[in-house]
Amino acid sequence: MRAVLVMSVAAGLAGSASAQVVDLRVSVENLAPQNSVAFAPLRVGFNNGTYDSFDNGSAASAAIISIAEGGSGSDWFPAFMSADPTATLGSVVPNPPGPLLPGGTAFAVFSVDTQANPFFTFGSMVVPSNDHFIGNDDPQRYRLFDANGALQIGSISQFGSSVWDAGSEVTDPMNAAFLAVGMNSGRTPENGVVNFNFTELDAYNGLQTGAGYTFDRQFGASDEIYRITFTVVPSPAGLAVLGVGGMLGLRRRGA
Repeated sequence: MRAVLVMSVAAGLAGSASAQVVDLRVSVENLAPQNSVAFAPLRVGFNNGTYDSFDNGSAASAAIISIAEGGSGSDWFPAFMSADPTATLGSVVPNPPGPLLPGGTAFAVFSVDTQANPFFTFGSMVVPSNDHFIGNDDPQRYRLFDANGALQIGSISQFGSSVWDAGSEVTDPMNAAFLAVGMNSGRTPENGVVNFNFTELDAYNGLQTGAGYTFDRQFGASDEIYRITFTVVPSPAGLAVLGVGGMLGLRRRGA
């Protein structure tokens, strides 16, 4: 098994008025059935709505490939910052770090300038896979904050039908992430386009994952498999770390 890479990138909010900045708790839940998909740490960007890392029906950019094929966002973060220098970027990482398994939750708290960065963009690799992920195609689809800085969206749900195939790597368990037999560093280019495709995950059914369970996709197009929840929290003086997921947590439902 090759571990999914973990990376967190910070961005400052210089010049923001204090009244515009809120501490926002971003919580994630893996709602997929037991023994089904896991998710790489969620890569997030609070932004001005201009950066678009991929488009349905087009060839995948290097930025979204770095999320879809390895989960790290190693090209996604620099591309995002180059396009939108005032964006707040970071990650929601389970504790201990690693894939978010079925039934798992994690959270992080970010300081966000609600006027400069009212939009929310995200991406996370779906594993096991070669190049599947979740994320928003339209950079302005999720406007979290209105003109007065009030939170407008309480949660974002992802369903089976929300799973993207980057079309960049041929499906092959021997080169897939999060499989006991897989070597994620190997790849065969597919030269396809980004498209919705969750049924291709069946190629990994019956194989052992890096977490020790035997994979079985199970979910359908209308089944909710992932949820992102937003909550504005009080901002103690010691918690005001701009642009970084300063608090991380993990629990299992029913624990």
